[in-house]
Amino acid sequence: MHFIAQAQFAHNLARWQELLADRELARLPFRIETDRLGRILMTSPPSLTHGSRQFGIARRLATLLPGGRVITECPLSTADGVKAIDVAWLARGRTEVDRGDLVLALSPEICVEILSPSNTAEEMAEKRALYFEAGAREVWICELDGRMSFYCGGDLCEDSELCSRFPKQI
Repeated sequence: MHFIAQAQFAHNLARWQELLADRELARLPFRIETDRLGRILMTSPPSLTHGSRQFGIARRLATLLPGGRVITECPLSTADGVKAIDVAWLARGRTEVDRGDLVLALSPEICVEILSPSNTAEEMAEKRALYFEAGAREVWICELDGRMSFYCGGDLCEDSELCSRFPKQI
């Protein structure tokens, strides 16, 4: 890990530990992420549709790619703080969960974001860039109507390269 990346990861991890231990924050009905300075970013809680799509995507990933591990609300340290990936797939051999890590330093191979009405195109482009910068091989976006968009190495692609049988509509 590059020195600046190491320093940002150490900062992100320390701040995330602080937030996880905060009992007041645990009571809030918001999803929490941080920016590069450790400031809390809160978004409204997910809708029923969001949760249903999250489960459906996670279930399909676990079925189609059984050699890896699926995680929902997966915390990833990025150059812009800790981001919570809606659904993540980690390849076989990744040991972060088994070690008890609180935050991933290296992006999951597949990161999936499920859009909410409040998300902007700019916000999603920024998250995609952060995930690829942190080492993602693919970033998928589940649109508001359930259509899936697959980004491979930063570019929009027809299908997932890692999971070509994943449906284009959830």
